[in-house]
Amino acid sequence: MPPTTADQLRRAFLEFFESRGHTVVPSASLIPHDRTLLFTVAGMVPFKPYFGGEETPPYKRATSVQKCVRAGGKHNDLDDIGRTNRHFSFFEMLGHFSFGDYFKAEAIPWAWELVTDGFGLDPDRLWVTVHESDDDAERIWRDVVGFSPERIQRLGADNFWSMGETGPCGPCTEIFYDLGPEHGPDGGPAHGGEDRFFEFWNTVFMMYDQQPDGTRLDLPAPSVDCGVGLERTLMLLQGHTSIWEIDLFRPLIETAERATGTRYGGDTEDDVSLRILAEHGRTMSFLVSDSVVPSNEDRGYVLRRIIRRAVRHGYRLGAEGLVTPALAETTIDVMGGAYPELEKARDLVVATVTREEERFRETLRRGVELLDEQLQSGDVSGKDAFFLHDTLGFPIDLTREIAEERGRTVDLDGFQAAMAEQRARAQQAHREAAAGGDDANVGLYRELLDEFGPTEFTGRQEYETTGARVLALFGGGERVGRAGEGDAVDVVLDRTPFYAEAGGQAGDTGVITGAAGAELRVKDTQYGLPGLVLHRAEVVRGVISEGDEATATIDGQRRDRIRRNHTATHVLHWALREVLGPHVKQSGSLVAPDRLRFDFSHHQAVTPEQLDRIEQLANEQIITDAPVRHYETTREHAESLGAIAFFGEKYGDLVRVLEAGEHSVELCGGTHVHALGFIGPIKIVSEGSIGSNLRRIEAVTGDAALARIHEEELQLRRASELLKVGPAELPDRIERLVEQVKSLNQELERTRGREAVAEAGSLAGEAVDGVVAARRDGLSPDDLRRLAVAVRDALGSGVVALVAVGPGGDKAGITVAVTKGLVDQGISAAEIAAPAAKALGGGTAKNPELVVGGGPNTAAVDEALALARKEATDALAGSSD
Repeated sequence: MPPTTADQLRRAFLEFFESRGHTVVPSASLIPHDRTLLFTVAGMVPFKPYFGGEETPPYKRATSVQKCVRAGGKHNDLDDIGRTNRHFSFFEMLGHFSFGDYFKAEAIPWAWELVTDGFGLDPDRLWVTVHESDDDAERIWRDVVGFSPERIQRLGADNFWSMGETGPCGPCTEIFYDLGPEHGPDGGPAHGGEDRFFEFWNTVFMMYDQQPDGTRLDLPAPSVDCGVGLERTLMLLQGHTSIWEIDLFRPLIETAERATGTRYGGDTEDDVSLRILAEHGRTMSFLVSDSVVPSNEDRGYVLRRIIRRAVRHGYRLGAEGLVTPALAETTIDVMGGAYPELEKARDLVVATVTREEERFRETLRRGVELLDEQLQSGDVSGKDAFFLHDTLGFPIDLTREIAEERGRTVDLDGFQAAMAEQRARAQQAHREAAAGGDDANVGLYRELLDEFGPTEFTGRQEYETTGARVLALFGGGERVGRAGEGDAVDVVLDRTPFYAEAGGQAGDTGVITGAAGAELRVKDTQYGLPGLVLHRAEVVRGVISEGDEATATIDGQRRDRIRRNHTATHVLHWALREVLGPHVKQSGSLVAPDRLRFDFSHHQAVTPEQLDRIEQLANEQIITDAPVRHYETTREHAESLGAIAFFGEKYGDLVRVLEAGEHSVELCGGTHVHALGFIGPIKIVSEGSIGSNLRRIEAVTGDAALARIHEEELQLRRASELLKVGPAELPDRIERLVEQVKSLNQELERTRGREAVAEAGSLAGEAVDGVVAARRDGLSPDDLRRLAVAVRDALGSGVVALVAVGPGGDKAGITVAVTKGLVDQGISAAEIAAPAAKALGGGTAKNPELVVGGGPNTAAVDEALALARKEATDALAGSSD
């Protein structure tokens, strides 16, 4: 029987190819190891190193069901979601892959066999496309499969796929299903309607290597990359013409209906919003379960946009309560069986989307208020749209939608220019960090790996390795063969005790000496390619050549400090989860000789009491001096032990497990101590936020911790001497001083109040037609507010507008106060202040009686005063008409 459910389809596809010699590979994370991608955008992404020849595949054939996200960057379908059967931000891709094994002669007949015999699709409704140059593919479809030549069409660029501007590429063949004349004109995929001819299967034949000059060389081992859309195929198997009716989406649409009180099928635009809610519910749930947290950068920014886009559509449909938690719950109910990590993260997923929606709902309310004010005076400038987006997090598409409803426009070009300027600086640092090595040497690195295999790492057993052989020397972007005194050179050895930077652990430093008296100072150690260690060095004496025998010696004291800090990172991770909860996950780290840094997901500030408890737990573990076990095992066995994987690390079938004492069991390939006591004390130095839902903790260990404790003792002793009390009496003494300062400040406030009242009478006497407008430079916002209130009270009935350049000279302030009787007549302090505050480069609140605001434009103070005086005068004149 053909599969009719998502679970049956996944199983049928995998079993078909497993029975044909393919290894079933579990879905990889949505966070790829490829730094050029934000997300795993296709089934082939986890296998890119095999297709590109960077790594040797452990199998010749593979099959998988890969979870994918396309949102952000060039892979962005957001604007089309909900309006077609073809566009999603989250989807599943069925795939089968050949790494230099079978090719067209096998892949095409298998596709036909599974689609017709396995899936039971009507052969007469199928169409096929091939590349215009691919005679072989057309011949196999026509002569081997027996497919009707009339339904084979040739296309150009649409049927040619490349991994990038350079690298593996080749023609592809696609299978389409004809949904019928009611969905568009005839003519096949090449000439007919794209909604009628529905593509669901694509097989890429990687047979060329694209060169930088545009030429293509034949690959020595052609490969196959096949991707099949699970949702698209399921629509056909379940007999639907709308993908939103399949068993993966329908429960989510029903949840969206309940959350918004909107019936699906009643209105076209409402239906689009309900589909977006259903679709985005899947995306946000899977991203959070894969350790992405909402933020304003990179993946976190995309997740935040997805959640806020869903909230916006719930808002559009009139939802009064939260919509995303129910969508997340339904997603997990529907897909948790196929993806157990989703069920495991249920509490985290629901809590994360709930917090994000609660925060954004407040943003919606504030943003709509400010936007209403701007729309009253005209179109929305790029600067104002950017302010709404950047300061309030108000989506530009919502700004545009509301503006269009009011018959106004938004300067999108100006907005994009402001966005580009803001992002350029942050993205530059990201691009530099992601650049990752000298591309000119990648081919040479690959040749070294192929010839000699990976560098043997001896640094777990020894700090000095003798009899190593110099395999290659690189300098100035090329292989140099030999290097002399003063040369900067990258050295490749056949074996080394030097640890190459990985997993957050800094690379080793030290010395390499050659048999002929050469001496090199190693400043850093990095990977040229996975498995190939580069010693970044300077020749300080003699000459070193390829083929020389060498002795490699690391800086042992530095390595010991790194080992202490690295094992301490794992102990801290355990302590953080013990105190804050199991939702805490590592999201970045730095292990250096002088300190450790650990980034983790957590939705609120860590209290001082929690921080004390974390440090206490970590040190309690260390003083047990429990043994540390670091060993290699299968990934399956490691997972059965409950080993936690660290963020951003790539793991193969064999992994290294670190058991740091009784409680911490994690995957880690770094270097570590042999017993916890070797770490010495852990001292937490700082903890704070580095972004939305992301925290960072820094700590020191061993002699650095002792030095830190000693420094704090010296500071404590100095404070005791200054206050002339013992250390134990310092808290009480400081509390008394704080109370004294508080009392003095209160007296100062009373004095300033009396001064304001004294000046208020004079200013009130200067009123013109009920308006007092004056400039009082040097006053703080509080002093300006205090004076305005005093003048208003002295005035009896009228408007007070005061402006000032603040005490520091870098900010300008404005305060407007209106008497109660005039407020009752409809005069608003906020409306009077708005033009003046805008001139100063800022804004104010919405209070009709009293507003305080300002901005950085100190040169516009006189202009702001004139604007406020005019607005106040016009308002009073209008109220008397």
